[in-house]
This record gives sequence, C-alpha cells and structure tokens, in this order.
Amino acid sequence: MRSMLRNNGLSLVMLAIFAATLLGQSLTGFQVYNNDQLAHAQPTISLRTYLTTGHFIEAVFENWESEFLQDAAYVVLTISLYQRGSSESKHPDQESPVDADPRDAQDDPDAPWPVRRGGIWLFLYERSLSLTFVILFIAAFALHAIGGAQEYNHEQQMHGEALISTLQYIGTAQFWFESFQNWQSEFLALLAMVTLSIVLRQRGSPESKPVASPHTQTGSDER
Repeated sequence: MRSMLRNNGLSLVMLAIFAATLLGQSLTGFQVYNNDQLAHAQPTISLRTYLTTGHFIEAVFENWESEFLQDAAYVVLTISLYQRGSSESKHPDQESPVDADPRDAQDDPDAPWPVRRGGIWLFLYERSLSLTFVILFIAAFALHAIGGAQEYNHEQQMHGEALISTLQYIGTAQFWFESFQNWQSEFLALLAMVTLSIVLRQRGSPESKPVASPHTQTGSDER
C-alpha cells in the first residue's frame, strides 16, 4: 500500500484536490443559485436538482473546455516550436528522444502493444495524447454550450423573454465571452510557464531546470 501511494502520489493528490474543489463549487454555486431564485420570488431547489441545472453545467464545462484546449494546443505546439532556455521546450539544435521513430522499437517486448502491432494502431497511438485532449475539448465545448443555453433560457424565462436553441446560443456574444475569458487566461499561464522557467528555478521539480544550470540550457536536463 505504501509503495502504491508513493508511486501514484501526484495523481492521487491532484484527484483529491479536484474532488474537493468541485464539491466546493457545487455547494457555493447551489447557494448562489437559490439566493438568486429567492431574489426573483422563485422556488428554491435541492442540491441534486441543482447539479442538473445549466448554472452548474455551464460553469463546470466552461472551465474544463479551456483547460483541455490549453493542453491540446501545448502538446501540438511544442512538437515544432521552441523556446531557447525554457525547461518546457525541446532544444532547437539537438535531437530529442521524443522525436525517435517508434517503428524502430517494434521488436521490443516492453514497448506498448500499439508500437509492436504497427499500422493504424501505431498511427493513432503516436498521436493519442493530442487526439484525446482534442476530443475532451470538443466534449466540454458541447456541454458548455448545452449548459449555457439552459441557463440563458432560465434567465429569459424569468424575464418573460423568448427562448433559444443551443445552436443559437453558440452564436451569441455571451457564449464567446465565456469562452474567451477562460482561453486567454490559460494561454497567459502557459506563456508564463514557458518564459519564467528560463531564469527562475524550483529545486526538486521536474518542471524546472536544475538550480545551477545556465539560463541558456533548454529543457529540464542536459542533453
């Protein structure tokens, strides 16, 4: 058990933080929603019902959408773009192990099965990280639109205004305002990580270069 916890500590702690913060969002959002209902002389709802409302769905997936877009973009952009001196970049003038052709390892018994199988399985597998993030982004984008349209119509209904479809909601400035306000913050965070890691250090973190390494060193390890 101790070995399992040690070997998976990072993912387990991140999962616990995610669960705690999602619970916090659920409870505080539930309170905000019911306060708004009371302010408009509308009936309050249970927490279980709240979790199915557009207010909750839109808020959750609006943020997930931007996170998965950030991940997909970062994985793809770091294939061919460089930042000299950054721990987050491949070296622009040297070969990187991540660029090695996996077909050279098809006879390796320890290689993942798609590598040994080859063909379409390998084609998909060597792009599986970016493809998965793209799929997750599309799913979150769709759920953001569905939840946003539901919440928008809830507001429209309370004010006696006409309702709209999810596709119509995607065409509104409100939907794109919600998306862009999150997208810009995610790419700013990436920019900060890439550039600050050139001159700043964090001893013990794989996201940093060694503390004594020169600013010109690119990547977290000497190659």
